[in-house]
Amino acid sequence: MAAEAGYARYSYRLRVSSTAGTALAAEWDRCRWVWHECVAKATAVHLHSKATGREATCGPAQLDRMLTEARARTPWLREGSSVPQQQVIRDFGRSRAKAQKDIAERLPVARRAGMPRWKAKREALPSLNYTRRGFRLKDGRLRLAGGIVVTVVWSRELPAEPSSVRVYQDSLGHWYCSFVVPAQVQPLPETGRVLGVDWGVKQTATTTSDAHDLPHAEHGRKARAKLSRYDRMMARRRPEKGRPGSKGYREAKKLRAKVCKKVARQREDTGRKWAKKVVRDHDVIAVEDFRPKFLARSTMARKAADAAIGATKVALIEMGRKHGRIIRLVHPAHTTMDCAHCDARAKHALPLGERTYTCTTCGVSSPRDKNSAHVMLVRAGLNPAGADGGRPPGALLQEAA
Repeated sequence: MAAEAGYARYSYRLRVSSTAGTALAAEWDRCRWVWHECVAKATAVHLHSKATGREATCGPAQLDRMLTEARARTPWLREGSSVPQQQVIRDFGRSRAKAQKDIAERLPVARRAGMPRWKAKREALPSLNYTRRGFRLKDGRLRLAGGIVVTVVWSRELPAEPSSVRVYQDSLGHWYCSFVVPAQVQPLPETGRVLGVDWGVKQTATTTSDAHDLPHAEHGRKARAKLSRYDRMMARRRPEKGRPGSKGYREAKKLRAKVCKKVARQREDTGRKWAKKVVRDHDVIAVEDFRPKFLARSTMARKAADAAIGATKVALIEMGRKHGRIIRLVHPAHTTMDCAHCDARAKHALPLGERTYTCTTCGVSSPRDKNSAHVMLVRAGLNPAGADGGRPPGALLQEAA
């Protein structure tokens, strides 16, 4: 069970003094320089291979040797710890490998991970990763390699010894640390119930149980007036291209970031609370594997972003893994056109404004989203009648396994 749970992150706020903040900023400057060298080297190798026709590689091992040589002849780079600099190379390697894999698999451009790019000084936020040999916890404080000591606000205890930590800064200038520890599975009592989940825009989640539907919270709409006000403030103070912003521009930008952070936390809190309720009441959950990225180019972009479908789906999957529930992802193709009662497919796509689904084969009529939620159960191999709790605990889990 522990092996299936994998790993989890525990994040905490940091109290950073001016001395520690200066040291972290200097460490980030060195790591950003290493990242830029990796981008330049990878680009040069690619152009050389393209020009000569001979394939050359630029992997983390080669970049590690380059880092060793650079630290030997550059005192400024040698002043920082080698641990976060090596982890930057690891991050670069994973990012580039993912982009190359997407290209080889011929994924659509909209779904591909882009090649690593430069990290602009005024845009890229600091993010430093330390392995076990680069940090330690002593007297409730986090001691990083290079003599950097910061105070951790321990809002909860760590369940196990951390294997790594990432120290980062958000858009408001606040520092956080994120520890990686083995995930702890907390099994819940069996209920013998299953649930189908269909994602939408008008309503974030429609399920086979009316009590577990997730209505659109509209956190972004409620904060739209403040965001518009700060957008106007930034527009009046916008600097010329290539020049730093004024003090008023930076203040307006920070106020806007503060509102956006509050909205993001509200969406995350709503999604986690709903996911906990769903996982507590059901043993097996069939979830539409919906990817809302394409909605960003449609007329529903603002409404879809406010629904936070992707974040809510991730929260549901993580909550199910934490409590030992079975989460089945269902491909979203034709889920709106299929009938949950007879499994017949409509001859034409239903218009988005059509809120009622009427099967032309069996004549069953039901709300369109409710029908789609029941289709999730059918495609997952679960009996839709089981959504009402008609099976004894234990039998359902044996079939799902």
